[in-house]
Amino acid sequence: MASSELIEALQALAHERRIDEFYLIERLEQSLAKSYERILDMDYDHSARVIIDRNTGKIYVYELVPKGEPDEEGNYHEFDEIDRTPDDVSRIAAQNAKGVINAIVREAGRQTIYEEFSQRVGDLVTGTVLQGTPEFTIIKIRDGVEAELPHYDQKRSPNERNERPAGERYRHNQRLKTLIIEVRNPNSDDPKVRGEQARPAIVVSRTHPDLIRRLFEIEVPEIYDGMVEIKSIAREPGARSKIAVSSREANLDPVGACVGPKGSRVRMVVEELRNERVDVIQWDENPAIYVKNALSPAKVTRVDIDEESHYATVIVPDDQLSLAIGKEGQNARLAARLTGWHIDIKSASFAGEASLVADALLDEEAETEDTEGGLCEYVTEDGIRCRNHARPGSHFCGVHADTDEEELLERLKRFAAEAEAAKAAELEDDEDDDFEEGEAEEVQEAAEEESEERDDAEEAEGESEEDNAGGETEADDDDDDDDDSDDED
Repeated sequence: MASSELIEALQALAHERRIDEFYLIERLEQSLAKSYERILDMDYDHSARVIIDRNTGKIYVYELVPKGEPDEEGNYHEFDEIDRTPDDVSRIAAQNAKGVINAIVREAGRQTIYEEFSQRVGDLVTGTVLQGTPEFTIIKIRDGVEAELPHYDQKRSPNERNERPAGERYRHNQRLKTLIIEVRNPNSDDPKVRGEQARPAIVVSRTHPDLIRRLFEIEVPEIYDGMVEIKSIAREPGARSKIAVSSREANLDPVGACVGPKGSRVRMVVEELRNERVDVIQWDENPAIYVKNALSPAKVTRVDIDEESHYATVIVPDDQLSLAIGKEGQNARLAARLTGWHIDIKSASFAGEASLVADALLDEEAETEDTEGGLCEYVTEDGIRCRNHARPGSHFCGVHADTDEEELLERLKRFAAEAEAAKAAELEDDEDDDFEEGEAEEVQEAAEEESEERDDAEEAEGESEEDNAGGETEADDDDDDDDDSDDED
């Protein structure tokens, strides 16, 4: 190959791959210098220097012979250049150029991609599926730029990623929206991943929580303009997600803005996520209200907050317990991730027996030789016991390891006294009710007896009046008979 033809080929290749022409020639010079050090059998302290004329393409080879004394580290700074250009330098260059240029083009392309996309980590990109393998899917972002969507089996490759939601499968030329999560630096000293040179430098994800954030920014103008803010996101890719939103405008409903007219906005996000369920809730500064909203659609009766241990005890109606927990604990798990609180959900009937915990704890022995496998004995000010397991050799879990046992004992005694007082008051109320019921019965019986006596008296009086009326009638009849007899005479 003639020297001018080599330059023309390098220029065409640089233009096609969008690589700096001078950078490509410099890398070729460095590679050829190492090759000529072996070909010319130079001494260990000698090195080669190769210069390619940018205009004519002619190649010059020089041997660098050190002169003077080395420094403290044994390095020379001055050299004599001896021309060692062989007659068949172009042929040797052509033989080595193919592999060298391929490597240079590949590395230069990766460096160009890194410089362009390293500032776009966290951005949403749209691409088409080019190729799928059992380990990853290649997505074309644009001409000459490809990205990798890894979905390795975590059991077989624990050091690799799985950024594909469960159940998703991709077709050739299918369009996908993905999130850039990493751009590999070709000059980094970090350990290389398996097959990195043959894999794209850009790594994208379909499972990252920020994917939902970017999708809502596209569909909801209020989020893009900053009037509505996404405070937190909890996601189980492919199944369900929860997002907490708040409004910076007093008269703007953030949940309604995200849902859209007849659910049109959130529906677009759900379709892009392959029918993954998305719950939009109202964020609140009050942790009790925030936790209550996070557990929707379940209805919550009460939320007790423990600031010290960062626990939230939620009381729900008995018929809402399974809905609050969710399938395999999904709803409670997502609510805990969303709010950052440890959530303990109890039914109303179970919470009503909380006062009995103090009695049960006081009946237990104060000291035990082996507490491994037992529950933590800490009880909050509201009388709710910690559900964590105690640490070995301790009565408390790691969260409540510094609990003052004397203070806790006094608290339990107070709970027991309050429970006894409540029971006594309840018994007294029952006795009062019984007494009042007895008095009412006696009064009612007396009234009934008086009423019966009054009725008897009225009956007797009525009978006497009837007797009197009968006597008068008989007397009148006798008088009439006498008159009739007189008339006959």
